[in-house]
Amino acid sequence: QLWWGHRIPVWYCRDCGAQTCATTDPEQCASCGSPRIEQDPDVLDTWFSSALWPHSTLGWPKDTEDLRYFYPTTVMETGYDILFFWVARMIMMGLENTGQIPFRWVYLHGLIRDEKGEKMSKTRGNVVDPLVVIGQYGTDALRFTLSTGSSPGNDMRLTEERLKGSRNFANKLWNAARFVLTGLTPEQRFSLEAPEAAGLAPEDRWILSRLNRVAVTVNRLLGDFQFGEANRQLYDFLWSEYCDWYIELVKIRLRAGDQSPLPVLVHVLDQSLRLLHPVMPFITEELWQTLRPHLDGAPDALIVAPYPQGDPARYDEVAERELGLVMDVVRTVRNARAEYNVEAGRWVPALAYGKPEALAALERHAQSVKALARVQSLELRPDTAERPTSAAHIVLQECEVYLPLAGLVDLEAERRRLHRELEREQGEIARLEAKLANPEFTTKAPEAVVVKERGRLSETRERAERLRTRLALLG
Repeated sequence: QLWWGHRIPVWYCRDCGAQTCATTDPEQCASCGSPRIEQDPDVLDTWFSSALWPHSTLGWPKDTEDLRYFYPTTVMETGYDILFFWVARMIMMGLENTGQIPFRWVYLHGLIRDEKGEKMSKTRGNVVDPLVVIGQYGTDALRFTLSTGSSPGNDMRLTEERLKGSRNFANKLWNAARFVLTGLTPEQRFSLEAPEAAGLAPEDRWILSRLNRVAVTVNRLLGDFQFGEANRQLYDFLWSEYCDWYIELVKIRLRAGDQSPLPVLVHVLDQSLRLLHPVMPFITEELWQTLRPHLDGAPDALIVAPYPQGDPARYDEVAERELGLVMDVVRTVRNARAEYNVEAGRWVPALAYGKPEALAALERHAQSVKALARVQSLELRPDTAERPTSAAHIVLQECEVYLPLAGLVDLEAERRRLHRELEREQGEIARLEAKLANPEFTTKAPEAVVVKERGRLSETRERAERLRTRLALLG
């Protein structure tokens, strides 16, 4: 209940006991005329007061400037569980009192549930105190978790794992900004406009193209109330493309003393902080205020800086395709290294086969491929050249990559290890086949248990087949 709510408009007569209901305070009983009347001390329910909120807060019933400007408004946002209790009543009361509905759009978000998916309540004792969460993970991490996990009408589970992921994202952003800022001298200043694409390195054109695509996509998603997806797009761009790929690529350039990437690094950081600011306002404002002295004509605060819209004219299909190839090669070589348990400090040879355009792109980025994939030598060969034997074979959209196994593993030791693994899997296959061939088991055991054992047999056969393939590759 609201102690400050609207009192029930009923007065009780002490003399005759009659009730008087009126829209203005009466001075006497409507039944006997006695002045000895008292108003009911209770208030109308919360939802009645809430129903008046859109117009009563603006000065209604007076014709105020605020009422004319702000009523009706555009968007109402609330949980779906109070659609009738609150939203419908605001619409009905708004129509009754003003003749207009109070808002055009109603955005119904899901409920926040605990890790088990149960609704939070004081009775269950599963309520999460936001102040405790903020103390552990930070305000921005909590905001990002809630907004990223939201989708219209769908509930979300607030788990510690998700909160940790958002905190790690904030740390990632902080470290990326620190890398850029520590590379700047106090007197360096940059234009707020994006660097011209002409003369830029392919990776510079790529990240600028990706930035514009993300900005266009995020604006569209926000306009469609898809806040969770918009934040996921920003997360993927900042974590993967900007931090894990672009910054790592330009580190190689910086070490080599090549063309400075600072104008692009600064521009993308500036625009990214603006894009992320509505959902993570504290860390983005803090970082941007440190970056601001290096930006010519920057406003006083990030919160009043123009929000990036993105420009499709800045899309660069050529650069995106070229860097996509480079990233695919690095990823697959890394995966092959992990599959063959190659030590992190060991450098391996690689051969790439493809058409002239693909080989030319790899040649331009050979230094990056070598550094990021720990490739000792990258040999580029035409599509028609003979392929090597005893090599890990990776097929990509625009080229094929071969990693000679002699450079990856001790061939004899690897053969022995694979033979031992294959013998174990074959023994497990024989045991499972015998078990499933026994009518005593298949007829008496619960169906779920039988299905589980059949699934284990299928998985074991697949593992054995992969081991045979690996052994055949080793010769």
